[in-house]
Amino acid sequence: MPALRLPRLSSLRAFEHPGYLPVWTGSLVSNIGTWMEAVALGVYVTEVTGRAEWTGGVAALSYLPGLVLSPLGGALADRFDRRTYLALGAVGQLLLAILLTVLAFTHQLSVPVVAIVAFLNGCIGQLTGPAFSALLAELVPPRDLHSALSLSSAQFNLGRVLGPLAAAAMLASGGIAWTLLINALSFLAVLVALSRVRTQPPSSSKLSVPGLVEDIGRGMKAAHQDAGISLMLISTLVVAVLIAPFIGLVPVFAIRVFGQGASATSMLVTCQGAGAVLAAVGGGVLVDAFGRKRVLEGVLLALGPITALYWLAPSLPLAGVGIFLLGAGYMLCLTGVHTTVQSRAPREMQARISSLYSMLLSGGYALGVWLQGALADRLGVRFITVSASIFFLALVLSLRLLRPRIFDATEA
Repeated sequence: MPALRLPRLSSLRAFEHPGYLPVWTGSLVSNIGTWMEAVALGVYVTEVTGRAEWTGGVAALSYLPGLVLSPLGGALADRFDRRTYLALGAVGQLLLAILLTVLAFTHQLSVPVVAIVAFLNGCIGQLTGPAFSALLAELVPPRDLHSALSLSSAQFNLGRVLGPLAAAAMLASGGIAWTLLINALSFLAVLVALSRVRTQPPSSSKLSVPGLVEDIGRGMKAAHQDAGISLMLISTLVVAVLIAPFIGLVPVFAIRVFGQGASATSMLVTCQGAGAVLAAVGGGVLVDAFGRKRVLEGVLLALGPITALYWLAPSLPLAGVGIFLLGAGYMLCLTGVHTTVQSRAPREMQARISSLYSMLLSGGYALGVWLQGALADRLGVRFITVSASIFFLALVLSLRLLRPRIFDATEA
């Protein structure tokens, strides 16, 4: 008699597939290191410059390359072996992490250097991000794709929980240099994980500039012609510009609003990650119970008010509660959006269409975090961020009232 698969465990089904677990584990180790670096450098830039515009600007540089490189990364990922392609990207990020570590140990680290490395890291991340999403879709059957993407978000946000805690302890005991060293070593886990999976051969290996341009164009055309994908891509852009900047501005909120430092920054980032992990584990249950359309509609309607409440929190503990809820809502939103995009895309175009999602998320976030940071220096952190949250709610309500059945296209 086959084992009973409990509905409450539906979010964990991707773990049943042998190729998925090594990638998930290796990515978790790497993300713990990445969040250690992110907290350490965010605190460093905020304390050295004292300006939210610089903090937001450096965060934006990691995502700005997505405007150009993400579609290119999607086209390349559909042409080459995704495992090898991702391994090359991990090696590149390892070398950049080593560079930061050496500069920190020799006391040569500076804000301009951090900005340049952030930009280069962003270039590699945007080139390889679509390949990673497509690899996950390759490792599990279509019915478990939501589980795979939810668990991937969970490991990313579990890294957001554990990384800041480790960063706070390491910054207090060993300083920024040792924190950056741990991040460099964490990339080895990705290389080990990729060595343990096998991928399907690419659909094409002939490389030419005209061919790549045509591939990108075909991906854009396919996305435009699918109503569900088009709606999700537009939603991604709006969320990225108006809501997502809360991630990069955490150090500004902790230092300038509450007068705290690395420990408060780590606490807020950890609370966000905890909320996201909880949502990732329970997200599949919500989708099974209510359907993807209802979950997406509900989350998009709630995201604006939750974000505003976080920015209006009168104390650090209440801000922790607010960002916990915000982390959960943000994770549910992006996982639902990304699952819709991936599930409606043909296999041979999954990386290319996923790259459009990454492009809009990264480009919108880069614009939003820099703009909100710059305006916060002039008009106040709370005023700008709360205004963006209210504007987001107004947009969602307007869309819902004017086109009440528009979200029907999100169903597979």
